[in-house]
Amino acid sequence: MSMGAAGTQTAATDGSAVPATDEFLKGVWKQNPVFVQVLGMCPVLAVSNTATNALAMGSATMAVLVLSNLAVSCLRQVIPPQVRIVTYILIIATLVTIVDHLIQAWSVELHRALGAFISLIVVNCLILGRAEALAAHSSPLRALWDALGMGTGFLLALFCLGAVRELIGSGSLFGVSVLGPQYQGWVVMMLPPGGFFVLAGWLMLFSWVGRPAHAVAAGLPDRASELGRKA
Repeated sequence: MSMGAAGTQTAATDGSAVPATDEFLKGVWKQNPVFVQVLGMCPVLAVSNTATNALAMGSATMAVLVLSNLAVSCLRQVIPPQVRIVTYILIIATLVTIVDHLIQAWSVELHRALGAFISLIVVNCLILGRAEALAAHSSPLRALWDALGMGTGFLLALFCLGAVRELIGSGSLFGVSVLGPQYQGWVVMMLPPGGFFVLAGWLMLFSWVGRPAHAVAAGLPDRASELGRKA
């Protein structure tokens, strides 16, 4: 195998090789944490009222996810199985504390806007889930690609929600007026209930785009429609 081909693959602990691009795109699209797995809904709905807040929370979560995956993977041989969950939480809490102080040093206003949701990254099931499901059983390189994919997917999902909510709610994007001073914003979009409306729209769009081409051509219902009828 050439050096270029070897660089595009990550080795798992069982000796098998997983393409790095597949590992990354899995989290961005196929198993998107928000639009497919519906994880981390607390910050997704509460903090994504502006594009700036969404990017800040998404970046903070991604940083913690990447570093915790690497730490867990590197220490997987020395962490006793009986205390692995406690150890994972301790690692995550340490990283969240560091990120919290960095955000506060960077911008007090942004830190105040995110509030307690920065600390709640500790209990984000996405981070603990990736540590337990993959990082604890994989090489550091594969754990890194997995964290980068899942983190990017989470970041993009928050930005999609934040951009739409800010644009509809106040007619601006990143604090810059887009729709002009005559636009009367839909205030509910800036509140937590607006997050449900926008999330529902993105979930519907993501489900429709992700349907197989043959199912669309045949007019077959998607998985979400089937579950809705069964409920």
